[in-house]
Amino acid sequence: MKKIAIGSDHGGFALKEFLRQRLEGEGWRLEDFGCATPDPVEYPDIAFALARAVAARPEEYEVGVLCCGTGIGVSIAANKVKGIRAALCADCFSARMAREHNNANVITLGGRTTGPELAWEMVKAFLGARYQGGVHAPRVKALTDV
Repeated sequence: MKKIAIGSDHGGFALKEFLRQRLEGEGWRLEDFGCATPDPVEYPDIAFALARAVAARPEEYEVGVLCCGTGIGVSIAANKVKGIRAALCADCFSARMAREHNNANVITLGGRTTGPELAWEMVKAFLGARYQGGVHAPRVKALTDV
């Protein structure tokens, strides 16, 4: 079974911990890229570390889950890493479509903007979806080839 890479800054720490507990309760293996406390940290450091691992070792990581205050900062940072398609999601439909149409390999969430139960439902939707390829393949290839 592959692992899920998970990480957050201080603004997403509580949400990350909530999702970590839920994922572990469902039997997922996790690798936590930080942070370990709610003390302030630099979100790019955590996002880059997680994204580099997911991009370099897709055979090891199913996906990544990143949280910050809004999900915006970690999304921008993760998408700087070649091979990452990070999607900031605010609803379950977008979480599913991110995987099915965009072959997203990281979901980003806002700890200050998204309730934990909704975030959990989005993560489940993201994990349960599979890339459909087909008409979406040339678009994803264009994103990947940049």
